[in-house]
Amino acid sequence: MAYKLGKGLVLVRKKGKLPAETISAEYELEYGSDVLEVHRDAVSKGENIVIIDDLLATGGTAHAVCELASKLGANIKKIVFAIELPFLKARETKLSDYDVVSYLEY
Repeated sequence: MAYKLGKGLVLVRKKGKLPAETISAEYELEYGSDVLEVHRDAVSKGENIVIIDDLLATGGTAHAVCELASKLGANIKKIVFAIELPFLKARETKLSDYDVVSYLEY
């Protein structure tokens, strides 16, 4: 998608998967917790970004990505999901401060 739009791409990965200096955010899972990381120099302060993910369920992962982007000083313009599970109400709870779009709801 980034290639087609001619935009940059920033990867957020689980702890220990990225090669350079990172910052991290812990998030809750249904069965415990985990940590996401992003390169410390991945986004410039004041940069406008769109977060894209495949699935919005409980919102923990997306909220952690928003936390990372905010730590780097990015402006989160929109969060886009291919699929949303609206009965879990993540949009209303963990992502209520953001413009959220999903293309398919189950």
